[in-house]
Parts: sequence; structure tokens; C-alpha cells
Amino acid sequence: MTKRVQSKYKINRRLGVNLWGRAKSPLNRREYGPGQHGQRRKKPSDYGLQLMAKQKLKGYYGNITERQFRRTYEEAARRKGDTGENLIELLERRLDAVVYRLKFAATVFGARQLVSHGHVRVNGRKVNISSYLVKDGDTIELKDKSKEMATVIEALSSQERQIPDYLNSVERSGKGTFTRAPKLGDVPYPIQMEPNLVVEFYSR
Repeated sequence: MTKRVQSKYKINRRLGVNLWGRAKSPLNRREYGPGQHGQRRKKPSDYGLQLMAKQKLKGYYGNITERQFRRTYEEAARRKGDTGENLIELLERRLDAVVYRLKFAATVFGARQLVSHGHVRVNGRKVNISSYLVKDGDTIELKDKSKEMATVIEALSSQERQIPDYLNSVERSGKGTFTRAPKLGDVPYPIQMEPNLVVEFYSR
């Protein structure tokens, strides 16, 4: 079960962005934050900008816990190359993110639920850990009965999102392959993500 304790759309309003680019977002109607002080605006400090960048990225991937997100950052920093790019790659390798990208679910929260309830197989083996890191060449598939679920059929047929180039999938098949590690520019974020500011936040 997801550890999310607040409405996903409240995350949108708190951050002031349509984080997942969905037409249903209440931000399309009210461009201010939730609560009685939501309409107050002030110029953020450098720290505030860094914190906001972290919250956007953390929230986008299903509002994962701070502990998980920091662990992902530390692994990205440990690897060779640009830490920001490494961070994006690791987040996109999460099984719930891959399930979302393959359009098996309408939201990343729905994708996490599919994984945790045992509907997803990786290379023919059931995996129910959302943070499981998919490798290049791995095949991700829904169980046959799961492909018949109304929510899955609706998500697969939706035109709201397109499957990115680093995944290979037959349209509406409920099966796909993770072909390569993505770069920041490959990921179809509906808003601008700034992993460099996240690196600065944790480097303080």
C-alpha cells in the first residue's frame, strides 16, 4: 500500500505546478496553494528553490519517502558521471515508474499499487517491490488476468501520455522492455525538473 498520506492533487497546489500534466488537476482552476494562506506569494531564497526542486522530483515519483529519496541520491552521487543525470536514471529505473511509463496505470500511485498487489512480472518473475530497479533489457509485463482490469484497459487506451523512447512496447499489449538508461532530456516530464538544484540541496 502507498505511504502517501495526502491527496496527490494537494501536492500540485502546494508546489504550484501541474506536476503530472493531468487535465483533472485542480490547479487548472485554482493556481494557489491549499489552505487559508495558500494565496500568499513571496520570492523564494536559494534554499527555497533547491527545496522546491527536490519536492517536485520526489512528489512526481509518487511522493516517495525522504529516506528512500535520499538513499537514491546517495547512490547517484556514488556512481561515476553527473550526479543529477544519475539521479534521474535511478528514479526512472524504479519498477513503479516503469509501469507508469508503459501506461499500465493512469498515475504513478496506481502503478505502485499494481506492483505492490502482485500484478507485475519482471522477466517472468513476480516482483512486488515498487523501488525495484529495472535493468537494461528487462521485460516488464502484467499478469494475463491483470490485463483485463478496467483501470488497466482504460490506462492503456489513454492518449494523455506517450511511451518514451527508452522503453519498447507493443501498443496496449500490457508488456514492454526497458531498453536503455534515459537522460534528463529523454524523460517526458510535463514540467521542468532541475536535478542540479537537488544535488545542491543535498550538498549543503
